[in-house]
Amino acid sequence: MMQHLMYLLGHFGYFGIIIALMGGIIGLPIPDEILLTYIGYLVFNDQLNYMTSLVSAVTGAIGGISISYLLGGKFGLPFLRKFGPKFHLTEKRINKTKLLFSKVGPFLLFIGYFIPGIRHVTAYLAGINGLSYKKFAVYAYSGAIVWCFTFITLGTKLGREWKKVGIYLTDYSLYIIILVVLLLLIFAFVYFKKSKNSGKFV
Repeated sequence: MMQHLMYLLGHFGYFGIIIALMGGIIGLPIPDEILLTYIGYLVFNDQLNYMTSLVSAVTGAIGGISISYLLGGKFGLPFLRKFGPKFHLTEKRINKTKLLFSKVGPFLLFIGYFIPGIRHVTAYLAGINGLSYKKFAVYAYSGAIVWCFTFITLGTKLGREWKKVGIYLTDYSLYIIILVVLLLLIFAFVYFKKSKNSGKFV
């Protein structure tokens, strides 16, 4: 799969980044974090521009998650159960994400990017549950920015060692998820406290 992605990036550049990320978010079997880290390596190697790569990646992620949200809102859960397996969105993943969505709500749209097997389903469920587009966009789009920034920047820092991200994700994914969740909870607490004090909420 990475060979195909390298070919895509080599021939289509930034447009290839958009297409790959859109497909990955919708549910195609694309190793998104490894792809983003590889993009960071290309930036490190002066083959791509950092800011243009980041904007392209965010555009692809936002495009993919928006399509998923629209499909979920229009066709509902039967569509996801019928066509999901074709995109590796299994019943187990759907049920796991439904459970998390019922507990965490739209906040899962933000943190879901960092949880393997979850980010591909959250937008469908947001659409199915009738979450307003404004609320969806606030959580999903801000999450896309943080996610793309994290892994592209990681690739630029790792340089030629960018492939190690796969090992880190395998061995330390649980710790990474816990750390991300804790940081996001702190951020959410501070944000809502300020919002409450100012009398404004999202």
